[in-house]
Amino acid sequence: KAAEPPKLKDRDIQRSLLFLVGIPYLRAKAQDYFESIGGGMSSEVLGDLEGAQSRVTPQTFKQRWQRLFKTFYPILNVVFELWLASYNIAYLFDKSPFYRPWFKWMGLDLRRAVPPQQKVVPPKQAYASVRDRLLSTLSSSPRLFLDSLKVLLPLSIFFIKFLEWWYSPSSPARALSAAPKGPSIPPPRLLLPHPRGGLPVDPTRYGICPICQQQIANATVLPTGYAFCYRCIHPEIEARGRCPVTLHPVKLWELRKIMV
Repeated sequence: KAAEPPKLKDRDIQRSLLFLVGIPYLRAKAQDYFESIGGGMSSEVLGDLEGAQSRVTPQTFKQRWQRLFKTFYPILNVVFELWLASYNIAYLFDKSPFYRPWFKWMGLDLRRAVPPQQKVVPPKQAYASVRDRLLSTLSSSPRLFLDSLKVLLPLSIFFIKFLEWWYSPSSPARALSAAPKGPSIPPPRLLLPHPRGGLPVDPTRYGICPICQQQIANATVLPTGYAFCYRCIHPEIEARGRCPVTLHPVKLWELRKIMV
């Protein structure tokens, strides 16, 4: 009787949860936080953002932390990715038996499972149907089934993604379909400036930023419907978290750049 394989210890399970679940979860949360505070924007888009931000209000501890996070997070992320890439390259060229550093710390050596010895099928065995022949082939050669998954799974994923694209609003199927019957839905009504504390807006001066009273550069629109310069509205939302015209709450990730 074959000996049963050893079971994982509690320490191994805890380490596996930490490195295989905990670290990817923290990295995903850090990336979401980096994008929510306006990280990843190029200096050309930001323009004179640093000077505009210093003219709004003195920086709080939260704003200083966000600036430090936006500065050092990309560097640490690149260093971490290069670290993982070095292990992948070493593993690819048989320089290391581990393709992840935590596998080395855990003492975990991953190996390809060897399939069991194939059963000998009589050469003249009669098959009742195609279904029986297929089942017999798969049972006698499990590796054939696993190899077929390498082709079937990508094809099924491609087919599902194709259906999602085909039935999406931007697909050619929507353009070829007949125009919907009935009246068109009107755009939402523009919110009026707040009577107490909101910046006044002159509707006759098109393309003027309500904050700097200059021609809008790098136009950015808020959910309230008003457009501003990006270098003007970004520090305003970061400091106060509201639209300067309507005083409605606005988050940094709700800023939308537009082409005018």
